[in-house]
Amino acid sequence: MSSAPMSGRKAQAARNDELILQAARAVFTAEPGAPIAAVAEKAGVGISALYRRYPSKEVLLQKLCGDGLRLYIEVSERSLADDGDPWEAFAGYLRGIVDADSSSLTIKLAGTFTPTEELGRLAARASALAVEVHGRAVAAGVLRPDVTVADIALLFEQLASIKLGGEERASQLRHRYLTLMMDSLRIPPAHRELPGPAPEDAELGARWVPRG
Repeated sequence: MSSAPMSGRKAQAARNDELILQAARAVFTAEPGAPIAAVAEKAGVGISALYRRYPSKEVLLQKLCGDGLRLYIEVSERSLADDGDPWEAFAGYLRGIVDADSSSLTIKLAGTFTPTEELGRLAARASALAVEVHGRAVAAGVLRPDVTVADIALLFEQLASIKLGGEERASQLRHRYLTLMMDSLRIPPAHRELPGPAPEDAELGARWVPRG
């Protein structure tokens, strides 16, 4: 049974909320100290509309990180539900976390706000699932046993730091280097063709061009 369509006002509110969250993620992962007004400007909504939904920057940051943790949990649970090839289940987890890009939130927002009890529960659940996913891959003999859960977490952060070009190019490069990393994590080691073209000198040099 499908749910009834939202009224025009509710649909607009939902669209505004999505715009606000997308803008907040972009603004705060670029500059955690940015004012909340910068989010309203990027989202193209009035500051009053933003404050009606998120009464403070603290609440908005809590929402962003909560959503990131829920997505991490979703990806992890999907991997654990995969009863197929053990390596492919683990590889799907790695790719899913890279696509979720929750590590960008960790890099930029950790320590910038006060976590709620709910965030604490979500973080504990995400951590427990990461341990379970990792342990299953090691037990199956497909993941190097000397690689720890913390190692994997920092590999995610290294990949999240790749921001060359636009979003599509950054994602392409992250998966290129994830493939390279996975080939060294796997037992036995794999040697596959890397996806996507390597970065060009012009792309690297473009980072030094002043932004207008």
